Amino acid sequence: MSFKIYITPQGARTLRDELNHIWRVTRPEVTSKVSAAAALGDRSENADYIYGKRQLREIDKRIRYLTKRLDNLEIVERKPDDREKIFFGAWARLEDEAGNVSEIRIVGADEFDMKKGWISLESPMAKSLLGKRTGDEVIVERPLGALGVRILEVSYEGFAPVDQE
Repeated sequence: MSFKIYITPQGARTLRDELNHIWRVTRPEVTSKVSAAAALGDRSENADYIYGKRQLREIDKRIRYLTKRLDNLEIVERKPDDREKIFFGAWARLEDEAGNVSEIRIVGADEFDMKKGWISLESPMAKSLLGKRTGDEVIVERPLGALGVRILEVSYEGFAPVDQE
């Protein structure tokens, strides 16, 4: 039984682009290097050949993973009717108990990127925020301990950069 994995359109595009690049560029390059190394003769002590074969196994493993993953993706393009509430794909501006403001976006597990503030739908923060709205105060149960946050703003388009003067 397969299950659907939620992802944004951009995230699905990124995975498809990676698969395409591996198939059209990376794998042919490595295959060519392995063939050249194999032509040199004794393969048992040929480091280029051994390393190249290991690289090909890793590439093929990634191809299988991406192919299977792409088959199970549920691309979420539709914005919810109530855009004040946090659902998958939402950006949220949050203020913690110390007055620190942060911005997060709830995305699929394949897209999370802490540098961008993109958190997985499965994270404790996302689970605590789902269904909440602007103005709500939420307690997030995290491995590091509970954190209280207030939802300042919700967007499905992203936020304009805030001036840091």
